[in-house]
Amino acid sequence: MGDIIRQAIEKRKSYLIRKLLSNGIYKKNELHLFELTLTELEEEFRRTFKVQ
Repeated sequence: MGDIIRQAIEKRKSYLIRKLLSNGIYKKNELHLFELTLTELEEEFRRTFKVQ
């Protein structure tokens, strides 16, 4: 079960990173996107695309 959740998290992170990269966002502060947690990526995605 843990592997399924881990795969789902990685898939979601990859999706968010692709969307942010396509919008010209490569870093948040001094961290590259791949260094961020899923929560941090979700927050950046919402902030960038004005999603509630």
